[in-house]
Amino acid sequence: MARPKKNEAPDLSERVNLTAGAIERLTCPAGKQQAFMRDSEAPGLRVRVTSAGAKSFVYEAKLNRQTIRRTIGDVKAWSIELARTEARRLAVVLDKGQDPREIERQQQAAKAAEKAAATAKALTVGEVWPLYLENGKPKRRDAWKPRYRADLKAMAAQGGEPKKRGEGVTRQGPLYPLLELPLAGVNEDALKIWYDREAVASKHQAARALMMFRGFLRWCAARPEYRSLTDRDAGKAAAIVESLPSNIRRTDALEAAQVPGWWSGVEQLSNRTASVYLRALLLTGARREELAALTWECVDFQWRKLTIADKVDNTRTIPLSPYMARLLATLPRVGPYVFASTGKAGRITDTRASHAKALQSAAIDGLTIHGLRRSFSLLGEAAGAPAGAIAQVMGHKPSATAEGYRPRSVDALRPFLEQIERHILEQAGIVFDAKAAAGALRAVV
Repeated sequence: MARPKKNEAPDLSERVNLTAGAIERLTCPAGKQQAFMRDSEAPGLRVRVTSAGAKSFVYEAKLNRQTIRRTIGDVKAWSIELARTEARRLAVVLDKGQDPREIERQQQAAKAAEKAAATAKALTVGEVWPLYLENGKPKRRDAWKPRYRADLKAMAAQGGEPKKRGEGVTRQGPLYPLLELPLAGVNEDALKIWYDREAVASKHQAARALMMFRGFLRWCAARPEYRSLTDRDAGKAAAIVESLPSNIRRTDALEAAQVPGWWSGVEQLSNRTASVYLRALLLTGARREELAALTWECVDFQWRKLTIADKVDNTRTIPLSPYMARLLATLPRVGPYVFASTGKAGRITDTRASHAKALQSAAIDGLTIHGLRRSFSLLGEAAGAPAGAIAQVMGHKPSATAEGYRPRSVDALRPFLEQIERHILEQAGIVFDAKAAAGALRAVV
């Protein structure tokens, strides 16, 4: 083996005992992109030089009759002896029939997976929550109602913002403390600690927040990227369920003895629109969103009818009872909506604060706005109206009617709804002359 002179470039056709000097003299022949100088000590070890003058140690060998080449590192970072050690290690790997490149790819993939797992494990509820708000959907529906989406945002709000109405700042939502938790850390114990703390302020608010959060967990469990991090049943653990209040949401309703106090409290509200709206809910049994979206073009004072946007069907038409007609006639027509508002929606959206004031005045606890719908049904039964007529006015599915599905015309429904209205007014202590009111209304129209 010829040893090149110190001032001569190495002969690339021969193996060379690599030295710092030989590497320094190595140049890329003219017209080539790269060239290799082979080491005589470590089989497969090469020094690669590019046309730009960059030099690096590489390992080259045959595997299954195919040439494989793996870069070891820059000659400035690796000593010759370390490069030889690495070349010998790679030779052992190759001798076992393994491809060093594939092993490296697997190692890199494992590191990437480990890093991704660590990143995912650190993923917080707060990072995923906005995606849920944007993409989440309830069961059996194509999209959330705007009101429910707004409630979700409010439940997780940080609070501390100036109130849009009144003085002071907004309160922190009950779900906000959960946003800082790692998604993988949402378990039975964490939710129990959170729920017990929130229940001190309001058990029912905490229970509703938990119900909403269960929906979030179900959504996460259905997505491959979050499934492994999610305990979808964490909110159903016995330790939590045992602490939940009785299901007032499904049973709350006005008792007959409570009607006068409730009516008086609502009637005295400073917000006239909210006052009429709440009473209209009790008098019609309509869902809150259905009635809130009522437009003037759907109110027929002449033929005494209301056309309501129905949750089940597209619309349903019910009689416009005398007292209900008088209530609506007192509202100013400042836009398309009957229950108009200066807010972005142009209509009333949230009357919980007004309702809370009325409940406080009447010393009634636990009555939700949806409870007014149940109250209509119970008061209708007490008035002697047929279950089917009550259900039809309320917009229940036909299968939900106790007397079977016997749809009635608006005129056939009218005496029953007026019967219910008279009963409610009697319970409220309201003296009302329906005939006189009807005449007055006709005169206005």
